Amino acid sequence: MGHSDGRPHGHELDLRAIGDALTGAALTTGRRHRLAERNGAFRELFGGWEIGAEAADALPGCRYAPLIEALDRAGHLGKPSRVNRPLTATGPPAPGERASPDCVMTCTPVVTGHGPAVLILAAPLPDSSTAPEDPAPSPADEDQARTLRRFETLLAASQQIAWKQDLDGELSLLSFTPDDLGGRRWRHESRQAWIEFVHPKDRARLEIEMRAAKSGGRPFTAVVRVREAAEDSPDVHRDVYRHVRISAAPVLDGDTVLEWVGTTRDAEEEWRVRTRDRLLARMAQAPTARELSEAFSVTSAAVVPELFDALAVFLLRPPGDSSFPSRHAGRYTAAGGRTSVTAPGVPSPPPLPEGFELGSLARLAIDEGRTRLLTFPEGRPPGDLVSGPSATWLERAGATSLALIPVVVDGEPVALASAATCRGNPPPSSADLALLEEVLERMGGPLRRTIEHQSVRATALALQRSLLIPPPAVTGGEVAATYRPASSTAEIGGDWYDALGLSDGALALTIGDIAGHDLVAATAMSQLHGMLRGIIFDRTAGQPPGESLSRLDTVAQGLEIAPLVTAVHVVLRRRPSGHWNAVLSNAGHPPPLLIPATAPARYLSTPGGADPPLCVAPGLARTNWSLDLAPGDTLLLYTDGLVEVPGEDIADGLDRLARHTDRASLRALPLAAVIDDLLSRLENQSDDVAIIGFRGT
Repeated sequence: MGHSDGRPHGHELDLRAIGDALTGAALTTGRRHRLAERNGAFRELFGGWEIGAEAADALPGCRYAPLIEALDRAGHLGKPSRVNRPLTATGPPAPGERASPDCVMTCTPVVTGHGPAVLILAAPLPDSSTAPEDPAPSPADEDQARTLRRFETLLAASQQIAWKQDLDGELSLLSFTPDDLGGRRWRHESRQAWIEFVHPKDRARLEIEMRAAKSGGRPFTAVVRVREAAEDSPDVHRDVYRHVRISAAPVLDGDTVLEWVGTTRDAEEEWRVRTRDRLLARMAQAPTARELSEAFSVTSAAVVPELFDALAVFLLRPPGDSSFPSRHAGRYTAAGGRTSVTAPGVPSPPPLPEGFELGSLARLAIDEGRTRLLTFPEGRPPGDLVSGPSATWLERAGATSLALIPVVVDGEPVALASAATCRGNPPPSSADLALLEEVLERMGGPLRRTIEHQSVRATALALQRSLLIPPPAVTGGEVAATYRPASSTAEIGGDWYDALGLSDGALALTIGDIAGHDLVAATAMSQLHGMLRGIIFDRTAGQPPGESLSRLDTVAQGLEIAPLVTAVHVVLRRRPSGHWNAVLSNAGHPPPLLIPATAPARYLSTPGGADPPLCVAPGLARTNWSLDLAPGDTLLLYTDGLVEVPGEDIADGLDRLARHTDRASLRALPLAAVIDDLLSRLENQSDDVAIIGFRGT
């Protein structure tokens, strides 16, 4: 709205929008309350107060003192004020004139095109000149007073925008504050309900609030996103939304809604701070991630579905490089690791092949080190900018935008976050993107620690696997072994196996587990592994495995190599009959499993009770016992990761393993296939697993 008479342009109060028959309305400016605007109802109540006149001059006398005081409180102190006792608007009537009614008034500070101002609302009271003493108010009078009180309350609650909407959907602005909303102009089109300007994700919540307000006859308050006009961009997909706090109430006639009245003020900064604090607090409460995928899943769950409808994070690596991602001159590809979260109703992204190559826009975002936002009509992404699988998914999801944010740690891109708005929802605002960027940036410290942990893990794994050499070929027997690190954590380093052919034709098998799951444990494992090999190879003729473990125990404790070690050591020697004699010693390790060719599987327990682990009992004489293995019998040594389940008694896991292996179909498999079968039954493996087995032929 503007004026052709030289008054300020901009969003000003349209006092005609306030029903004349119900409420008198006026606008004053300046410290002396100069009248700038008035509607017809106000002119009838205060006919002597003309446009341009100051309050003290137009309203002399003590009877107007309450109104002057209320104007002072609103204009000078910036506080809404009400004249709580009836005020006679004019003096005694002239001969033949009808007396002006008493009225109650509110004065509310506002900002309009005139600058700082005060909005006066005056509600006439029922005419008491001809009414009986203490008349009962009529339903119409009660409804009128109730409507005025609601309108006054809303104006006092929010001093930025006042509006009303009729049942046909036409919205009328009563006041507007352009400076407080960044100078942006809402696009309120005639006959269009303001719910249509609310962000699609906020409409359901707002409609629930409105239904509750209508049912209870009370005001409500909600923070929602409202669409602003994008006059410089006719593209409907570029509409801009801004957070506002809406306070509104229905004007009721019984159970019938006559209209809605409300106020609105900017809440963008309030929303940003509140949301940022909530997201960061949620991330801080999550346990320290030991995998990058785990770290990013926390972020994804924090921003979906409030900010975006889908978020996927790709770990990066150059082509052909299987190590942790690092910058090089070639193109980045996804390392096969992707964490994704989608809002309800949005399809999950399809699985990606190892070495999936990123699209051109993603590569550009990584090369430039900055966010790239792509907007497009619903379900119609540009195929030349995104990869084929991504384009297919964006079409299925009804996407309208794709934001690509490189995740940089110590100057190197380690991942790419891909955020999308789907199901026809509008693209993200600049505030949404900035918030996601800040959340990802705040992950720099945790990500750095995760990367360092993974680097240590990679070193430990390399050391571990360098020592786990393939078992030797054995005449008259079959040996197979495997090692698999944990799948759900970054822990590694304590488990090992070994198979060593001795000079007298015997075969030594060992399985062991060192307390700890880090590079220290891996280093200790490598030391003990080498020491035991030397002890075994240099053994005097007939030295039992218990003696070898005792010697290893003495050295390990003397050099303080490890706090605790469990192990099973077995020496196998073939008899002329074709059977094998096995001599065993167990230092606190899970019992070996014997799977006879023609009898039920059973565990081999140390006679007289199990010996303690190494490094806990100096000078202990360890127990040996022996048994014969017939051709086809299988002896399995394993670490606890094969049978342990967190929160469950290990006895349950041992029972499951025995029952699983006690099958004729399993006995018929080659030994290596038996071990593969045991690994395949593991789900959500929480610990390393090492297995070594022997079968006589």
